[in-house]
Amino acid sequence: MTAEPAHHWPVPPQDGYTVDDLLTLPDLPPHTELIDGSLVFVSPQRDFHSIVIDLLVSGLRHTVPPELRVRREMTVVIDRRNGPEPDVSVVRAASVRSKEQTYYQVENVLLAVEVVSPDSEARDQMTKPFKYARAGIPHFWRVEMTTTDHQPVVHVFELDKEARAYTPTGTYRDTLKLTVPFDIDIDLTEIDKL
Repeated sequence: MTAEPAHHWPVPPQDGYTVDDLLTLPDLPPHTELIDGSLVFVSPQRDFHSIVIDLLVSGLRHTVPPELRVRREMTVVIDRRNGPEPDVSVVRAASVRSKEQTYYQVENVLLAVEVVSPDSEARDQMTKPFKYARAGIPHFWRVEMTTTDHQPVVHVFELDKEARAYTPTGTYRDTLKLTVPFDIDIDLTEIDKL
């Protein structure tokens, strides 16, 4: 007699999963992403990750122009084999179709933000920025936690359209004050009040 496994893991198709699979497979864990045809499950997030997302979403919503919207943890369809889920996205308002919407097409994303966690470090520093840049997302932020005082540090990048790669434009502590992609002024020290 053989013991029945506690969980039945999905068996990938021979050529890998597609975005259609990601959007329709039942019972996937929350925040599952599709990277190069493989499903990526995320581990439970630290408090830092959650409150940084809250801080950025709130700050962005204070100054976002009416033609844009701020979204958290929504799938971005890059191509049939890639559907990552940025922690924060700024999308065109016209791309918001309904309250039941579960994804946005990459051409409607103006900014993608990744808050680095131990289990996502390589994806957030290399894989996802590479894919976002190749897909044409104009702005990318990577947020990390300082090792000394556990405060957020925001690394800001803009797309070099010709090279289809990101160029660093600044590193921000305490205050994130930018004029692109729109006027932004976020007090990063507010994290201690959340």
